[in-house]
Amino acid sequence: MLKALPFDSLALAAAVGELKAWEGAKVQKAVQPDEHTLLLELYGAPGATVLLLSWHPQFARAHAGARWRKGLTPPPGFCAAFRARVVDGRISGVRQVGFDRILEIDIEHEEGKHRIVAELMGKHANVMLVGPDKRIVVAAKHVPASKSSRPVVAGHPYAKPPFPPRPPLWKAQPGDDLREFEGASPFLVKLLAARSEPASVVGEWVRGGFSPVTSPGCGAYPVSVAALGYEEAPIGDGPAPFGEALARHFATAAAHQEAEQRRASLLARLDRVQIAREAALSDLAQALDAAAKADKLQRQAELILAYGPSLPEGSSVLETHDYEGNPITIRLDPEKSYVENAETLFHKAKKAKGAKDTVADQRKRLAEDLRELLAFRTHVETAEGPEALRTLEEEATKRRWLHSQRVATHVKEDRPHEGHRVRELLGPNGYRVLYGENATSNDYVTHRLARPNDLWLHIRGSTSAHVVIVTGGKPEKVGPEVLRFAAEIAVKNSPSKHSKYVPVDWTLKKYVRKPRGAPAGTALYTHEKTLHVG
Repeated sequence: MLKALPFDSLALAAAVGELKAWEGAKVQKAVQPDEHTLLLELYGAPGATVLLLSWHPQFARAHAGARWRKGLTPPPGFCAAFRARVVDGRISGVRQVGFDRILEIDIEHEEGKHRIVAELMGKHANVMLVGPDKRIVVAAKHVPASKSSRPVVAGHPYAKPPFPPRPPLWKAQPGDDLREFEGASPFLVKLLAARSEPASVVGEWVRGGFSPVTSPGCGAYPVSVAALGYEEAPIGDGPAPFGEALARHFATAAAHQEAEQRRASLLARLDRVQIAREAALSDLAQALDAAAKADKLQRQAELILAYGPSLPEGSSVLETHDYEGNPITIRLDPEKSYVENAETLFHKAKKAKGAKDTVADQRKRLAEDLRELLAFRTHVETAEGPEALRTLEEEATKRRWLHSQRVATHVKEDRPHEGHRVRELLGPNGYRVLYGENATSNDYVTHRLARPNDLWLHIRGSTSAHVVIVTGGKPEKVGPEVLRFAAEIAVKNSPSKHSKYVPVDWTLKKYVRKPRGAPAGTALYTHEKTLHVG
């Protein structure tokens, strides 16, 4: 596949040739439509045009014939400086510095003579406004003295880039002045070789005019590129035909790049959600498997109580027969008594039985969410254009696949939640629900993870898990089904889980506090409402 045609020193020379027609033109407006572009509306003898100055790391360029776009609101300081010192001024000179990708535009203004300097060199591209005193007024990208031998800072004298000595890019021919065109791009050198033309032809182009062409999908160039295999067509007439062709190409190229960057970012974030869902489903499958073994654990505990008294102290196994008469071997902790071993198994069995319904419901919810996520991912992969992807990103945000999380950048965590026993569940409508499994984890959930406008739930007048519904700052959007889901979690993680009706208080986290010196898990709260779970 052929590469896009570059905006190199020859392309800048062609753009400057068109811009010279606007010497004497008035600068009527200035806007900054995005973080890498400045647009100046010019009005002069040829009519009206839009000058584009771009310091984009991949699409840096400068040319007339651009399309006017709405500016950022409020205008950035960079644009405001141009409005104050350039708008209502007149262009008195346009030039290319040597044969490098540097454009200078002189502006006569009531504030004094200013100069726009556009250095269009890839990732180092920059656009500056230099004042009458030759000092930088403002720059699109500031480079402090601590990071460069050539600072680009407001108030500092402007200096041209320190180009290192460059060897000739082609073999000299009789009459060639290599110094004049030492800024030629590798693409231009390759093109000259393919056309079997000497370096002197570049001077003829620059001094005698260009015959620009456009290549579908690849861009525009000042001279024919057919020798390199490009399909091409001549560019029509007009005050800035080459600039207009560049504007059309780069508008498409920029939109394509924005779409691909947005697609890659969105897919990467969805991948993280997918991995989290798959890991959670795996954990839930293990939990369900453990729940299925609850009866087995209980029978083993009963056998330990029945035959434990006859075991020697410190035994590590119990070999006996189960209720069906089959031989069975039960492992024991030799550090514990047989009663303690039995109690451990009874506790595991009870916990597994109590979690069975919640785990099954959560697994069903997560599996459905994962299916929808995978289908949505396909839409992202096939969407065309940045607008379609922006719409999909908004939908993913509404479905809570793109929630943001606070991360303490100064702390490197070896374990999630700093080792606290915090559980995260997926509630109705995709809401995240967090709760702690012990007192210190409850403190962590309430005072470290929860945001002021998250919803906080707790059993009234009793101990329970602290449950938090992550609202994204919009608690009013949380529906009653989400509140009931979270309230049931609080009940299931409390001594009241077998009661018929349990009151659960809920309020905003900002109304919850821990008294000074109180034990872990203690909380006082106000502005609460009550939901009864039965």
